[in-house]
Amino acid sequence: MRWLFLLLVVLNVFYYVWHQQEAPLRAKDVTPLSLYKGSQQDIRLLSETAAASRGRSELQRSEEQCLYVGGFVRQELVVALSRRLSEMDIKAQPLPSGIPASGFWLRVAPESQRFLGDPQLQNLSNEFNELKHKIMLCEGVAPTE
Repeated sequence: MRWLFLLLVVLNVFYYVWHQQEAPLRAKDVTPLSLYKGSQQDIRLLSETAAASRGRSELQRSEEQCLYVGGFVRQELVVALSRRLSEMDIKAQPLPSGIPASGFWLRVAPESQRFLGDPQLQNLSNEFNELKHKIMLCEGVAPTE
């Protein structure tokens, strides 16, 4: 048993010496990002590029954003929410459900958004359990131009 232990110690020492004689690995040279020139150097949001290229004011950009409420799985809940919003004198129109996983949504008209603040959204969330709200561009993510 002692001989087996000594053999393992000798093999470990031999293995250690063998690995120390190999050349150490070099770190790969990486070109710094500052050397790359062109328009791809800095990252910009889509909303920033659209605003910079079109030169619109802050008021015009806020008019382009619409409030979407919904996210329901069943269409009956959207109808009930639409009825509830019309009682509050808020104009909303249903969106066609293109993707089944996204659910059913209502788009609140831009002139009615000022009537639908955080307290009103909180009250609606208490009435409709699955209610979500998002503020996105009215024409969509990829407008057709």
